[in-house]
Amino acid sequence: MEASAILQPVVALGLWTAVMMVWMYATRIPAIGTTDIPADKMGHPAGMQLLPSEVRRIADNYNHLFEQPTLFYALCITIAVAGHVDTWAVNLAWAFVAIRIVHSLLQATVNIVLLRFSIFMVSWLVLIAMMVREALVIF
Repeated sequence: MEASAILQPVVALGLWTAVMMVWMYATRIPAIGTTDIPADKMGHPAGMQLLPSEVRRIADNYNHLFEQPTLFYALCITIAVAGHVDTWAVNLAWAFVAIRIVHSLLQATVNIVLLRFSIFMVSWLVLIAMMVREALVIF
């Protein structure tokens, strides 16, 4: 299987992160204009806490896309470079991306925390499965 097959989900999640960035600024900028945030707090997280929850949730998710997914990116690149791309790895990678998109949509809209946490844990299980599979090959 071509190495690019495992890189497609990497690019897809990167594109999804860009979608979340656009969504974040499309909601944050208008909210800043209607919220009385002191100028000295504008560039700090404390100032952003004054924004409505529905605006902060989108920004929170955008930040989350730079946490757990960084391990996913490194793992996929490792699998590609090592030449260990197979159907299982690619399918798990796509599953991870799909789960993270669902997580984003849930957090940015209804934000049912227990459901969101469950989806987050499923994404961890997929990521762990990918890591264990690669560890078995490398070690």
